Amino acid sequence: MNITLSVNERTQTVQIDGSETLLEMLRNHLGLLGTKEGCTEGECGACSVLVDGQPVHSCIYLAAATEGCQVLTIEGISHGDELSKLQSELINGGGVQCGFCTPGFVVVLTALLKKSSNPSASEIRNALSGNICRCTGYTQIVESVLQLTEGKKTSNKSNLMINGSMS
Repeated sequence: MNITLSVNERTQTVQIDGSETLLEMLRNHLGLLGTKEGCTEGECGACSVLVDGQPVHSCIYLAAATEGCQVLTIEGISHGDELSKLQSELINGGGVQCGFCTPGFVVVLTALLKKSSNPSASEIRNALSGNICRCTGYTQIVESVLQLTEGKKTSNKSNLMINGSMS
C-alpha cells in the first residue's frame, strides 16, 4: 500500500506493507536512522517521534496510521548541521552519555517545550516518563531543560529523579 505523509516537513509517498511499524518505515524506507530500535515493545522510548505534534513510540505505531500526518524525527529537529538549543543544552549539561536514548528524549522534550516554554521539573519528569535511560540518571537531562528554560540550575537535585510517585 502507498501512504503519503509529511516527514520532517517534506512530503513523502512510501510503499509499505500494512503491518509495518512507523519505525520500520522511517529506518528501512526513508533511511532515517536517528530513531532507534530499543525494546520493540513501546516501553523504552528510544524510538519516540512526533506524529501531528504528539510523542509516539514508533516501534508499536503502524506506519499506515500516519497517512496524511506530519511526522517529526530527530533528524528534523536540528537545522542542518546546527543543533537546536535543546540539543546543545543537553550536551553542555551532561544530559547525554552513550547517546542511544538521546533521540527519543530530544523528540519528547521538543514536544513538551512547544506546549510549555517554561515547564517545571515535575512537568519535565512527567514528559520523560515513557523514556528509559540507563546512563544519566535523568538528573542532568532535567537540569539541562531547566537551564534552557529558566536560565538557572535547580539546587535540589534529589527532587529531580524520575519517579512516578514524586511530584
